[in-house]
Amino acid sequence: MSKTTYIPGHYYHIYNRGVNRQAIFFAKHNWGFFIQRLREYFMDETAVIIAYCLMPNHFHLLVRVLCEDFGRSVMQPFGTSYTKAINREQYRVGSLFQGRYKGKRVDKEGYLLHLSRYIHRNPVEAKLVKHPTDWHFSSYRDYVGLREGTLPKPNIILSQFSSIAEYAEYVEAGDDNQDIKHLLFDE
Repeated sequence: MSKTTYIPGHYYHIYNRGVNRQAIFFAKHNWGFFIQRLREYFMDETAVIIAYCLMPNHFHLLVRVLCEDFGRSVMQPFGTSYTKAINREQYRVGSLFQGRYKGKRVDKEGYLLHLSRYIHRNPVEAKLVKHPTDWHFSSYRDYVGLREGTLPKPNIILSQFSSIAEYAEYVEAGDDNQDIKHLLFDE
């Protein structure tokens, strides 16, 4: 569990990476399985996923917590479930993730918008793709209308823009990604 105290009604940036910065996805179906697990554990009564991005060796979630004891009742079983499935499939043992997941409360004005941009630009900044729409393992394609998913609930973000195109311009500009890293992580 994370040391963060999760308060129902508040937004959090939750992230973790593979042990020794190694991969957490080993085959194409692992990505889909991770998203399936998100749907199972992050139900409307526990948490709402606002944005997400899965990277080869880490993940980012922007969530609104809705239940008491979120860490123990949602995050811990979610992480354990995914780790057990991967360990069984890959004939491995031990930790998949580098320690406990991290959670940081979104408590600054404008932080939600910056965080959604950071999350959606992650594959571009890592030089895995040239454009955020090229990465299929994030909620960006849902945001800009290229895919209809049931997972992200982007209304809190998109309501800050006059159109989807304006949000896309905001993300694609990517001006503040390096400047706000100190807000995003406790490193």
